Amino acid sequence: MKIQDICNLAEQNNCKVMYNKMLKEYTSFKIGGVCPAIIEVNSSDSLSSLVKACVDNGIKYLVIGKGSNMLCDDKGFGGIVFHIGNDFSEIKLHDSGVIEVEAGCSLIKLCKFALDNSLTGLEFAYGIPGTVGGAIYMNAGAYGGEIKDVLQSAEFLDLTGKIGTYSIDEMNLSYRRSIFQSNNYIITKGFFKLEKGIKADIESKMTDLMNRRKNKQPLEYPNAGSTFKRPEGQFAGKLIQDCGLKGYSFGGAMVSEKHSGFVINYDNATCEDVKQVIEHVQKTVVDKTGYFLDCEVKIIPY
Repeated sequence: MKIQDICNLAEQNNCKVMYNKMLKEYTSFKIGGVCPAIIEVNSSDSLSSLVKACVDNGIKYLVIGKGSNMLCDDKGFGGIVFHIGNDFSEIKLHDSGVIEVEAGCSLIKLCKFALDNSLTGLEFAYGIPGTVGGAIYMNAGAYGGEIKDVLQSAEFLDLTGKIGTYSIDEMNLSYRRSIFQSNNYIITKGFFKLEKGIKADIESKMTDLMNRRKNKQPLEYPNAGSTFKRPEGQFAGKLIQDCGLKGYSFGGAMVSEKHSGFVINYDNATCEDVKQVIEHVQKTVVDKTGYFLDCEVKIIPY
């Protein structure tokens, strides 16, 4: 079985297949070369059969949502890309007050759904430019909140295509970490437990946090969010700024002058440009302060 056979199987499952697409069209960094095929996933069952076929036949695959926390190789990706997006983004509220949402749903859509139902707890996530799957994978957080604070459980596919469920305690969620980063299982659904709140208060907080993002973050340039993890007891952006690196650039990549914790694509940057900036920042900061800045962005090789 070859890549084309996987694509044929996808079409049999009513999944849309696109050939020879640039990954930069699917990442917030707007960086990444050609991949042979991108498959729009439409259900857990479809994804299960496709993943199993890839594993059984030694065909490598990449799973992406909004591509908001990844840096793809300039050469592209030499396998199948499964895009978990709008075709896999159903959301519903159970009588128990639990929101069940498929992995391709954007966090913004989920937050608006919670607002419409006067449910509080997800305000911190409003404006995080990712999907539910990516947010659980990274235990995304901002402004004092994290996904683990509101997540009850998650459905996943293992490497054989079998569907399973983890409770919150089984996911090992910590600062930008989850069990999914080590076992490579694919998140398919999240189940969120929120509290009843006052709609006007929820909306006010969401608006406030969105305005703070717009004022403090370089949203006018392609980027992948915070580039570095926060060292314990410190802030990555402050360390970078204190080392005189604000505005440092290589090729088309630059340390944002608006927020030093962001590396931005300000002028048609390549993957290598961004990697050079990341490595220079890491070396300079550790030499001057003793703190090593772990990269938060996932680098995807060819």
